[in-house]
Amino acid sequence: MKHAICRVLTSLFISLVLLAGPGAVAGKAGNSPGITLYFFWGEGCPHCARAKPFLEELQRKYPALRIESYEVLKHQENISRLMAMAKTCNQEATGVPTFIIGNRMMSGFSPEIAVELEQHVKSALEGVAATPPGHPRADADTLTIPLIGRVDTSSVSLPVFTLVIAGLDSFNPCAFFVLFFLLSLLIHAHSRSRMLLIGGVFVIFSGVVYFVFMAAWLNLFLLTGTLPAVTMAAGIIALVVAGINIKDFFYFEQGISLVIPEGQKPKLFARMRNLLRADSLFAMVTGTAVLALAANSYELLCTAGFPMVFTRMLTLQHLSTSMYYLYLAFYNGVYIIPLAVIVGVFTVTLGSRKLTEWQGRILKLVSGLMMLGLGLVLLVNPSLLNNPLISAGLLGGIVVIAAVMAVVMRKVERRQPGISDK
Repeated sequence: MKHAICRVLTSLFISLVLLAGPGAVAGKAGNSPGITLYFFWGEGCPHCARAKPFLEELQRKYPALRIESYEVLKHQENISRLMAMAKTCNQEATGVPTFIIGNRMMSGFSPEIAVELEQHVKSALEGVAATPPGHPRADADTLTIPLIGRVDTSSVSLPVFTLVIAGLDSFNPCAFFVLFFLLSLLIHAHSRSRMLLIGGVFVIFSGVVYFVFMAAWLNLFLLTGTLPAVTMAAGIIALVVAGINIKDFFYFEQGISLVIPEGQKPKLFARMRNLLRADSLFAMVTGTAVLALAANSYELLCTAGFPMVFTRMLTLQHLSTSMYYLYLAFYNGVYIIPLAVIVGVFTVTLGSRKLTEWQGRILKLVSGLMMLGLGLVLLVNPSLLNNPLISAGLLGGIVVIAAVMAVVMRKVERRQPGISDK
């Protein structure tokens, strides 16, 4: 149960070295690449620690195998060696552990990688050339999908995880409340163009504010590195948020709740009404942007858990800086889709509808259950979410559990006198 991922810190060191200009690259290491396994690792990396006993057993099993080990966090001169050897394999080194044998390079450590590594050792010792770089190979990390072809599951997992979490986060009762109220006021203006403009600007600025908020989480986690204590703290916070949201399903807005404070709602409503009186395009757009900034600062109370968990999981992957922000952009693109749909429906129909209390409670329940699952995964084994099947299974399980709980709760409430649909 004491598993964690320790790659981001290594990636940062490598990035800094590349930006500063790498030092002299060592010459070709070793005289017999066919039977030499190069192991690049980092101090404090749990995956690296798990790989060491396997390598010791591998060396005992194959006495002719020579293993050369290079630590890259405390001995940064070894980063140049890693980058040079990766280049000869037509690959890019992004983290540790990394294994190089012959012209094959593998990153990370898992049972599947261990099996593949041993196969390459056997081939090298038997004098069989390793598979050339770029040549398709079938292993436990790939799937063949009809009409699509072979897909690397490790590359699919993070996009799937992003889509799942962003999709759940997008059904934010606080954001829906603000947008529904704003559009309901705009109906009285009887102007589809004004409704579309104000609603569209509100949605776009909401996405921008959320992106900045998530970027702050991302940089915080990048600064703290892959310390297990940070991951544990994120998991504990996720469990607390989960408990509060699940509580709101049974006892809505009683006690501690992650909602827009009642004292702040009049200020938001006043800003919305001022938009109706705006007599210029500039004033309308500016007012909407200010409203989006104010509203989203309160909405963060409703949904801080998902961005925190997602950015923590993101920093546990060995990605480049540009990829981190591309994933944040992808997340926020998914996040604003329901808001954009609401604006479109209101613009076309000029109809008014508000989020009912029951619908808000359902959203709270689904959010709470998902946060509960994510928090437990962060505490037990964050690498589980690298598996797209586990990510999809977690979502499916949460939806089923939430549906069952909602049906049971609805039946119980309808049997109680004085309780009606809200």
